[in-house]
Amino acid sequence: MRSSRRYPLLVPVLICACVVLAARPGDGDAGGGGSDVSARVARLYAESAVAARHDDRGRQETVRRELDAARDQLQSRADASVAAGACRGAVRLDQPGTRSTGGWVAPVESYDLSAGFGSGGARWARRHTGQDFAVPIGTPVRAVGAGRVVRVSCGGAFGIEVVVRHEGGSCTQYAHLAAVTVDEGERVAAGQWIGQSGTTGNSTGPHLHFEVRSTPEYGSAVDPVPWLEERGVPLGQPGAERG
Repeated sequence: MRSSRRYPLLVPVLICACVVLAARPGDGDAGGGGSDVSARVARLYAESAVAARHDDRGRQETVRRELDAARDQLQSRADASVAAGACRGAVRLDQPGTRSTGGWVAPVESYDLSAGFGSGGARWARRHTGQDFAVPIGTPVRAVGAGRVVRVSCGGAFGIEVVVRHEGGSCTQYAHLAAVTVDEGERVAAGQWIGQSGTTGNSTGPHLHFEVRSTPEYGSAVDPVPWLEERGVPLGQPGAERG
C-alpha cells in the first residue's frame, strides 16, 4: 500500500556515498545499461542531498527532474525483467560507510510506514504478511542484519525480491525492488545495500515490502515490527515519518 506522505529527498547517508561508474552487467543486460541507470539514480540522490544541504533551490529543481526521469527508466527496466521472468543480475554500487558485522538497522534510511503486518486489503488473498515502507523508486534498501543471501528472484506477486538468512535461522525478505546489488549465496553485513526499491509485482505504488520469516519460504512470516524492536530498531507507528 502506498503512503500519502511525500518522501524527503534528503537522505543523509548518501551525501558522502560515491557511485561506481562502471558496474558489472547482469544477465540479459548486455552493455551494462541496467547498471548505468541504477548508478545514475544513486548519484542523483546524492546530488539532491548536497543541493538541499546548501539550500540551492535551482540545483534541487534540476536534479529533481533528472531524478524523476532516471527513476522511470529504472522501473521500466525492472518491469521488463519481471515480464521476462529473468533477473538482470547484481548491479554493483559503492557501499555506504555504515555497514557493520554486528547490530541491526531499519531496511531503509528514511521512510513512512504504510500497510502493516496482518492488515486487510483487496490486494492480498488473506492478510498482509509484512511491513510496507513508503519510499520512492531507487531508494537504497539495506540488509537489516548480517547474513547470507538465499534467494534473488523475479516475477510473481513480489516482483523482484531478495531473501537473507541471518544467524539463528530467521530470514528477511525485501520485495517489489527495481534492482538488486547482491548475488545469491553472497554474505552481507548489517546496513549493506542489497537493492533499490521499486514497484514491481503486485504493488499499487513505490514502496518496500519487508518480511521476517522463520524459513525462506512464503507462509512463515512473523510481525517484523516487534522482531526489529527486540533487536534495538524501533520503527515507530504507521504514518510516522522517520529519517
